[in-house]
Amino acid sequence: MLRNLFCIFVAGAWVTVLFPFACLVMLLTLSAEPSFWMVRNLWAPVLLWAGGARLVVIGREHVDPRRPTLYISNHQSTIDVPCLSRALRANVRYVAKHQLKYVPVMGWYMWLTGFPFVDRGNRRSAVASLEKAGLRIRKGLSIVVYPEGTRSDDGRVLPFKKGPFMLALKAQVAICPVAIEGSGKLMPKNSWHITPGEIRVKVGAPIDVTGYTESDRERLMQDVRSQIIDLHRSIGGLGGDKDDAVAAAGLEGVGRGAAPGPPSRSGEGSALA
Repeated sequence: MLRNLFCIFVAGAWVTVLFPFACLVMLLTLSAEPSFWMVRNLWAPVLLWAGGARLVVIGREHVDPRRPTLYISNHQSTIDVPCLSRALRANVRYVAKHQLKYVPVMGWYMWLTGFPFVDRGNRRSAVASLEKAGLRIRKGLSIVVYPEGTRSDDGRVLPFKKGPFMLALKAQVAICPVAIEGSGKLMPKNSWHITPGEIRVKVGAPIDVTGYTESDRERLMQDVRSQIIDLHRSIGGLGGDKDDAVAAAGLEGVGRGAAPGPPSRSGEGSALA
């Protein structure tokens, strides 16, 4: 209980302390990029320390901070964001649900530094946001996407939404598959109950998307997901069902074959559908 309260206090206080300095850095440099040094080297390590996380990173040689890249990862916990920020050591933005931009301090920083926000309740708006993100990737931005659309309850890799792979094909940049294991045990979904432990991150070799066309979006998704499952199993994770690869329209964490009822109405659905 005391660790839980300590983590909540540290997370709130540390973000509040760092935010003015990040704004000052952006003002002096007229760029958001230098502020990400603070994210990687000040913000993320302190949050991991407060939670008692021991971070182990494998495959960091596949990360090139100078190369615009789409990092696609499974998702277990809120603490995945500081984990990957620290593990990748590159200036990355995360595709985030649009409600987060209204969160004091953290949301303000995300808005100022150009995080792609997606409205999960409006498919048309979500697609437009992803297309805009694709243009920014082509100009040199690197982005992290969690294509499951939600955090896994049991640690297994859930079915993927196809939206991020439309983004990859439009941007025509490398995809780096990433697997994370242990974060869901340290900080489970929808919980502030902290259990210190090891978190393992493994980065796979970049995948060249130039051999895929827009009609190959589902094949690309299945190929990337299969690699993430293999990476996940190699670091002690449960992996996932490679056959149940595609999430149902308008639903998160549910395979297309298992979805109850009709798909969502036109114009609605998950942000990454």
